[in-house]
Amino acid sequence: MADLVLRRMLLGFMRLHVLYHADKEPTCGTELMHELREHGYDVGPGTLYPMLRELLEAGHLACEARTVAGKRRKNYRATAGGRRLLAAAREKLTELVDEIVHDRDAMKMRRGRGENAGRAKGGRKKSRRES
Repeated sequence: MADLVLRRMLLGFMRLHVLYHADKEPTCGTELMHELREHGYDVGPGTLYPMLRELLEAGHLACEARTVAGKRRKNYRATAGGRRLLAAAREKLTELVDEIVHDRDAMKMRRGRGENAGRAKGGRKKSRRES
């Protein structure tokens, strides 16, 4: 079960990698597969190409087919929607890295600043009667 949860997390990271590289320059599936393997992901065509198709269908990637050295090659690039998605994910990833990698516990810091003061059990604001 833990392996399945980790696999799902890593698939999300792979999607971020794909969007990142497709935003930098048009890239093909083979290049993406090599890049992901460089980062230690166990990825093959049966994982990558369905992921690319999902991102295409969602409108986050665009694809242009070309013939290069006699072989058909599909180049993927991020769309405006893909760039917006990447920007939103980057913001969340930055927050997560701050907490997990740099051990900056945002929840603990909020408690220390009293941001939860004035809240009743369950996170709702206290009514005037409860205050």
